[in-house]
Amino acid sequence: MRIGLFAVGRLKSGPEKDLAARYFDRFAKAGPAVGLELARVAEVAESRASNAETRKREEAAMLLKSLGDGSILILLDERGKALDSEAFANLLGSYRDQGKRELTIAIGGADGLDPSLYDRADATLCLGKMTWPHQLVRTLIAEQLYRAVTILSGHPYHRV
Repeated sequence: MRIGLFAVGRLKSGPEKDLAARYFDRFAKAGPAVGLELARVAEVAESRASNAETRKREEAAMLLKSLGDGSILILLDERGKALDSEAFANLLGSYRDQGKRELTIAIGGADGLDPSLYDRADATLCLGKMTWPHQLVRTLIAEQLYRAVTILSGHPYHRV
């Protein structure tokens, strides 16, 4: 199953970008052994619309345009369901085992996600109840993707 990340906003050079790249690289190298591949990290510019509702709508349209037919969509939202790392790994493994070929994890813009996306989403997850900067969210999800691969493969990286 090919897993991609869709992010509103571009990650500038710096330690956050380097760390995210390190975990995406680890995921890309270890994932194929358990049937998971890194498809792409798609960054889109934040909408320049004058109000939040229009910005969210425009950003949602860019996300929906990038999704393949039948793609699983996971939204990251502070109001989503909190999973531990093993449950996240099992969720990915479940989609893979169901024969799903593509999964996209979406990070919305500064205004959040358009309400229309929640109807389309297969899951809405949170990385905690706190609000995180997008640079850190990208790093956190990259690490969790790598951790999921290690859990699914029985690698000792994940310890409880």
